[in-house]
Amino acid sequence: MKISSIETFTNEFVCFVRVTTDTGAQGWGQVAPYYADITAQVLHRQVAPYTLGQDANDIDFLVDIVRDREHKFPGSYLRRALGGLDTALWDLRGKLEEKPVCALIGGSVGRVRAYASSMKRDITPAAEADRFEKLRDQYGFDAFKFRVGAECGHDQDEWEGRTEEIIPAIRHGLGDDVALLVDANSCYSPKRAIEVGKILIDNGISHFEEPCPYWHFDQTKQVTDALSIDVTGGEQDCMLDNWKRMIDGEIVDIVQPDICYLGGMTRTLRVTDMAHKAGIPVTPHCANLSMVTLFTMHLLRAIPNAGKYLEFSIEGLDYYPWQENLFVKSPFDIVDGHATVTDEPGWGVEIRQDWLENATYHISKHEA
Repeated sequence: MKISSIETFTNEFVCFVRVTTDTGAQGWGQVAPYYADITAQVLHRQVAPYTLGQDANDIDFLVDIVRDREHKFPGSYLRRALGGLDTALWDLRGKLEEKPVCALIGGSVGRVRAYASSMKRDITPAAEADRFEKLRDQYGFDAFKFRVGAECGHDQDEWEGRTEEIIPAIRHGLGDDVALLVDANSCYSPKRAIEVGKILIDNGISHFEEPCPYWHFDQTKQVTDALSIDVTGGEQDCMLDNWKRMIDGEIVDIVQPDICYLGGMTRTLRVTDMAHKAGIPVTPHCANLSMVTLFTMHLLRAIPNAGKYLEFSIEGLDYYPWQENLFVKSPFDIVDGHATVTDEPGWGVEIRQDWLENATYHISKHEA
């Protein structure tokens, strides 16, 4: 069964990928959001030439041959493009075998505990606590993540004193019965990260994400070694050698691969296996309600070292207007704080036809 065509349906933010084989079988995947129109070009120029005409079942071979043939381009865009092909091939396989992807990788359908993930820093501590309380009451979330510091902020806060204010405000607003997580998005030097970490510990926060510039493993390691709180990271890393260094060096307590950034499910499974052998939990990054959250739900239902929760963005169309009308039926219903992986084959989701019709279209075909 050979890959006969790779199609992309794209706007600036989202690119869905359809793979068709010489038997007529099809599967749908997605590249990473943001500048998705650029990633689509990379897919057609630097992924399709090596994968068209190849065996659609041999996903491990395909992700490696693209890496090898395009070894001069080791960075993010190539991995993002590769993830579009990889996830479409997993969907295709699931449909052919009439199984959800989680079952193909050793798991089962069912519920996944979710944490409500805030993406906002321009929100006051009181307003953040208020919307968390409403989400808890409406959807049953019992875990929440909020933002501290400023993104890549060089020790600066979003505004002076916000971090010191929001940490106790969220804890006091929600009480002691919920799990709280924070994300610093590479804000701090090790010294400042450790100072903030002690405030987090005093307020019962359990998860301190990306405290230092993520590319400085040595800085993050200082924070991990100094604090009893779980220090986490890895969402930006797309090179498997970096993952090996991170895991072997015990740089963080919990690893957070992003399936779309890393290059798809196949490469992510390699990372989760490394982490499992090292006894490290996996709590992936999936910060929007495109297919990346769906991919992550399937992963967490399958791997033995799944972390405590699924990241679940609480931002609506005011923050992510491009999330509107992607799917015929949303796969992201939250009941009692849990999302659910169904027994539908593949990813179990259908993309809206009107969205596809309004997207920029391109196709690469195998020339026999």
